[in-house]
Amino acid sequence: MATKKKSEEHIIEINNLKKTYYTGDVETPVLRGLDLKVKDGEFIAIMGPSGSGKSTLMHIMGFLDKPTGGSYHFEGVDVSELSDDDLALVRRERIGFVFQAFFLLPRATVIENVMLPLLYQKHSHGHDMAKKALDSVGLSHRLDYLPTSLSGGEKQRTAIARALINAPSVIFADEPTGNLDSKSGKQVMNIFQKLNEKGHTIILVTHEKTTAQHAERIIHIRDGLIESEEKVKGRINYSDGDELLK
Repeated sequence: MATKKKSEEHIIEINNLKKTYYTGDVETPVLRGLDLKVKDGEFIAIMGPSGSGKSTLMHIMGFLDKPTGGSYHFEGVDVSELSDDDLALVRRERIGFVFQAFFLLPRATVIENVMLPLLYQKHSHGHDMAKKALDSVGLSHRLDYLPTSLSGGEKQRTAIARALINAPSVIFADEPTGNLDSKSGKQVMNIFQKLNEKGHTIILVTHEKTTAQHAERIIHIRDGLIESEEKVKGRINYSDGDELLK
């Protein structure tokens, strides 16, 4: 995969974003007028205490949820003007997701799991695309294994390969190291850094400061608003990253 030059363009622009959940007569505001811009090719980490709204924000940015107020522009397009079918298409072709729980099908092989996003698309080279994605995360030797035969780190790397198969503009990672030991966590974060170096925009949600320090910028959220943000000084970078994948 060729390295893409980072752009000064904003791939995500959010203004006065609000999200309130309703249960009967009870209103629960989660996002209270949040503003955020993310440049194309940027690597940001979103941090905040439980209930701060960080996961809700990620779900809205990834088209898994809709806001109740404010505006969201993705790649210059006002998301509110998109139909449900359009949103599904953008989510499938422009977005990749990696979650803490992996979400692998236990009876499908590694390569079959990676090919899942292609189920509703006609790709004559789907198998080759999946092999390439798995090779990029150091799992070309596990193609025909079942998830039950993988370590936690290998399961997460499989999930990353699945997120990569459509060459998405943005990869969202929600606590991707939460279920991993420290070595496996380093492997996973090394992969995200390498993907970012190749031009992928990475948006990471984490409660771990060390994990967040792999990003270029950390956004701190509290009570549904951005409390502060900081550029990462002394950004963690694993020079022995290729060894970690062996």
